Amino acid sequence: MKRLITWIRLFRPKHYIKNLLIFVPLFFSASFGKSLEQLGRLFMAFSAFCFVSSLVYIVNDIKDREADRLHEIKCKRPIASGEISAGSAAAAAFILAAAAFFLNWSAAGSPLNAELIFLILYFGLNAAYSFKLKHIPIIDVMILASGFLIRTLYGAEISGTKASDWLILTIIAISLYMGFGKRRNEIIKQNGRFQTREVLKQYTCSFCDKMMNVCMTLGIAFYSLWAISVTYSDLLIWSVIPVIFICMKYTLAVEGNSFGDPVDVLLGDKILIASVLFYVIYMYLVIYII
Repeated sequence: MKRLITWIRLFRPKHYIKNLLIFVPLFFSASFGKSLEQLGRLFMAFSAFCFVSSLVYIVNDIKDREADRLHEIKCKRPIASGEISAGSAAAAAFILAAAAFFLNWSAAGSPLNAELIFLILYFGLNAAYSFKLKHIPIIDVMILASGFLIRTLYGAEISGTKASDWLILTIIAISLYMGFGKRRNEIIKQNGRFQTREVLKQYTCSFCDKMMNVCMTLGIAFYSLWAISVTYSDLLIWSVIPVIFICMKYTLAVEGNSFGDPVDVLLGDKILIASVLFYVIYMYLVIYII
C-alpha cells in the first residue's frame, strides 16, 4: 500500500483539478449534458490530459531531482527522495504517453487529429519549460499560464464548441494572475536554507504584486464583458460578484503562508472552496434551470 501511495504521489493527481477546464467551453455553451456521446468524449479527453499532466510532472521531476533534494518541500518528492528510481519513473512516463494517445484517439475518433496537437503542444511547452525556459523571467509564467488556455481550447475542440473570445481572455488573465502569485510567494519563501529557482533572482515582490493586480483587474473586466455579451440569460451579470469575491479571497490566501501553488491555495482554504462551489452552482442554475 505504501508503494502504491508513493506512485500516486508521483503522478500528483490533486493537480488534475486544473483539467476541469476541459469542460468549461461546453458548460458555458448551455449544451452540457444534451449529448451523452459528447460527454463521453470529454471524459476520455479529461483522462488523456490527466495522463499528459502526470507525464509532464514526471519528466520535470527526473530533470530536477538533484536540485529538488536541496529544497525543503520538493526533497520529499518520490524521485528526489529516492523512493522511485529515475528509470522506473521514465518507464511509467512512457506508459502514460501511450495511454494518453489511445484515449485521445478514442475521444477524437482517429489516431491523428487536431486535438492531438493540443496535447503535443502542452507537453512540448512544458518540456521546454523544464529544460530551459523556466529560467527566463515572464516567459516562465506565460508558459505556466498557457497550460490553462490549452486545456480550454482542447475541450472546445473535443466537444465541437467554440470558446468565447472574452472567456479565453479571462482565462489568460486569471492564469497569469495565479502564475505571478506563485512566483511572489516563492520569492518570500526563499530564506537561504535551500536552493531556489534561478529565475527568482530576476523577480521582485513589488513587480509580482503589480502584475497580479493588473492581471486580476483584466480578468474581472474580461469576465464582466463575457457575462454582458451572453444572450441566453440576463442573470449572468450577477455572477461577477462571486468572481470578484473569489479573486479577493484568493489574493488574501496567496499572501498567507503558502508557496502560492494555485491548487494548494484553493484546496487549503475552506471559504475559497465554498465560494467556487457557490459560483458553479449559481452558473448551473442560471444557464440550465432558470
